[in-house]
Amino acid sequence: MPDERFHSPVRHGPSACECCTGFFPIGRRTALSAFAGGIITLIGPGGAARAQTAMTPDAALQALLDGNKRFVSKQLISFQEDLAVLKQQTAGKQEPFAAVLSCADSRVPVELVFDQSIGKVFVTRVAGNVVTAEIIASLEYGAAVLGTRTIMVLGHSGCGAVKAAVEGKPVPGQISTLYRLIRPAVDQANGNLVAAEKDNALNQAALLRDSSPVLSDLVRQKKLSITAGYYDLATGMVQMLG
Repeated sequence: MPDERFHSPVRHGPSACECCTGFFPIGRRTALSAFAGGIITLIGPGGAARAQTAMTPDAALQALLDGNKRFVSKQLISFQEDLAVLKQQTAGKQEPFAAVLSCADSRVPVELVFDQSIGKVFVTRVAGNVVTAEIIASLEYGAAVLGTRTIMVLGHSGCGAVKAAVEGKPVPGQISTLYRLIRPAVDQANGNLVAAEKDNALNQAALLRDSSPVLSDLVRQKKLSITAGYYDLATGMVQMLG
C-alpha cells in the first residue's frame, strides 16, 4: 500500500516534510539546518564569495537549452574543443555555470544532451531524479560555493524508477525507498506514466526550493533559478515544464 503521508493535493508536489522524513531519521528540520549551517560555514557569512560565473540565471538556463538544440540538430561544438587544454584549465578548479539533477539512467548523458564540455555542468544523478539529503547538500555546494546559476531537475521518458512506482510491484533491496518520493507524482497523474514522469520532475524541483534555505535564499536574491525539464529519449529534445 502506498504511504498515505505522501498524498498531496497540491499539483506541484508534496511538501518538504512529507517527502524528506524517510531520509532524515534525526528529524528533517535538524538535518536540513545542519546542511545549511555546514554550507554557510564553508563559504563564510558573506555569501558565495567564490562564485566564478558572471552569467545570470536566465542566461545560464538559455545556455543549456541552446546546447540541447545543437544536440538535437547534430551540430555539437563541445567536441571541437581541445581536450588537452580543457584538462589543463580544469585540473585545479571548476567553474560550472549550471547544475542538473538527472536520473541515473544510462540513456541520459547530461553533458552530451546539453552539448557542454568538461567543467561546465555540475551533475548529480540518482534513479528517478529524486531529492534526498545528499542531493540537497551537493546542489547547495554547487550553487553557494561553485557559483552555479541555474539548477534543472531533468526527468525523462521511459523512466524505470517512475514505472516501478506506477506498477508498485515488490522489488529487492533498497529500490523501494524511491517509491515514497515518486509516489505523489503517480497519484497526481492517476497512474499515467508520461504524466507521472513530468509531475515527478516538477515535484522534485519544488522540493529543492522548499527544503533548502541556502538555495531558496539564492533564488530570492535572483542569483539562482530552479526549474524542471523533460528529456525525450526518442527525439533528444528537452522540454521545459511548469
